[in-house]
Amino acid sequence: MSTQKKNESGFLIQGSILAVASIISRVIGLLYRIPLKSILGDMGNDYYGTAMEVYSILLLISSYSLPLAVSKLVSNRVAKGERKNAYRLFKGAILFAAVSGTIAALIVYFGAEVITVYLVKTPLSIFALKVLAPTLLVVAILGVIRGFFQGMGTMMPSAISQLLEQIVNAIVSIWAAYMLFRYGSRIGAVLGNSDQYGAAYGAAGGTIGTGLGALAALLFVLFVFSVYVPVFKRQMLWDRRKGEESYRNIFFVLVMTIIPVLLSTTIYNISSIIDMGIFKHVAAAQGYAEKTYSTLWGIFVGEYKVLINVPIAIASSLAASSVPSLATAFASRDIPQVRRKIASSIRFIMVIAFPCAVGMGVLASPILQLLFHDARQIPARMIQVGAISIIFYSLSTLSNGILQGIDRMKAPVKNAVITLALHIGVLFILMYGFDLNIYAVVWANTFFSFLMCILNGAAIRKYIKYRQEVVRTFLIPAIAAVVMGGAVYGMYELLIKTIKRNAIATAAAILVGVIVYGVLLLLMRGLTEEELKAFPKGYLLVKIAKKLHLLKK
Repeated sequence: MSTQKKNESGFLIQGSILAVASIISRVIGLLYRIPLKSILGDMGNDYYGTAMEVYSILLLISSYSLPLAVSKLVSNRVAKGERKNAYRLFKGAILFAAVSGTIAALIVYFGAEVITVYLVKTPLSIFALKVLAPTLLVVAILGVIRGFFQGMGTMMPSAISQLLEQIVNAIVSIWAAYMLFRYGSRIGAVLGNSDQYGAAYGAAGGTIGTGLGALAALLFVLFVFSVYVPVFKRQMLWDRRKGEESYRNIFFVLVMTIIPVLLSTTIYNISSIIDMGIFKHVAAAQGYAEKTYSTLWGIFVGEYKVLINVPIAIASSLAASSVPSLATAFASRDIPQVRRKIASSIRFIMVIAFPCAVGMGVLASPILQLLFHDARQIPARMIQVGAISIIFYSLSTLSNGILQGIDRMKAPVKNAVITLALHIGVLFILMYGFDLNIYAVVWANTFFSFLMCILNGAAIRKYIKYRQEVVRTFLIPAIAAVVMGGAVYGMYELLIKTIKRNAIATAAAILVGVIVYGVLLLLMRGLTEEELKAFPKGYLLVKIAKKLHLLKK
């Protein structure tokens, strides 16, 4: 195998490690949300989801951009043989994280009442939000250490810490939610409102798990870092650059890198909290009762978003892993290699996003019944309407990372501002003009992700003269996914009418879908042997495919 192909394969393998960890983390997150939803109910899910949305925005502002920025800057310096400067940059970033994380924690804790009452119109989410305040500091420092390892080209510490974080989160969240729900119900009984107070305190229990999960992950990466530091310091002895970069310059570069990443990620992700504020205020103005719109939003964040975000996590992971790799290739002015990496990562994402979108749309109600014991029409219709956004969000998330990796930080910011403004307009029109209620939020989110794909794609073409290959990247996965959807639907309908067991019918339909899609993809040459090897257990998949004559020997 040539050096170029080895580099590209290594790039995808590192991305795959983080992607697999993210998938497992999301699956764990999905599984623990099932008992959590049973404990909290739809209103409790609203309180929990509202607190998490506000926390996520503050996290974005205070520290979410740090891992990307640190990984990019560290990989740049390591590529130039400047390991001392890479280490100094890491120490500067830790200080930056400590300050920004502390400020964000104080804002959330002391501003919780203003935020929950006036901004998001969900007063009883205050308990859950206050519990989350210290987590902002923990996650800020955790992000810097993860970013350092990613910049060094290894995703294992980030991947393992992600899994540990989610496992601790799941265990603690369920236990604490159950205990505090009972406690809140007793308080509510005294105050004459046991349902709402039980849900509010239970939501706070759920957020305790978030904090302790992040703390467990931080302790793990600190341990790994303490083991790695002596090795890294020995490598500094062969530094090519003798002079050290000043901390003043490090902070300047760090801030200049963080600000565009921060703006693009914040604007890109702030749409969720804006949606929540608009939806609740407009629904109240239209005469809907608080319990009604709180229940609808609880379904949206507790079921729809939980399911939709599982496949999108793969794109987020590949975007995070692509930034240092693209930055290194771009810094050495190896534009052909940059283009190859972009093509590989987009193809990787589309191969996964298309079947997820089709499968989620076809099996919306069976999956909801299997996981949440929810046979209602509203959540199923939400997923059927919004399933296509899996493709758009996956591609737009990845394209954000690509633009950041090639030093075009302003492009995602500009694109996100344009898209957000139009998205808000679309949401108002759909709610006021068409009275689509919660479906308006689903449609507006789909529009947002689609427009980001278009604008980011145009920017990538403009800056590096990249021409997107269409047939193998989009057309073949789309055809294979549509045929798979028919097979999945047929298998489910057959089994549900004969054995009448939803769990068996759904599991069998998914298994058939995986086999049909995989076979069709290989028969239509949607993946090469080298690309298949980059997948988890890729060499085993290649061996099986050759035995079945799906790949040429």
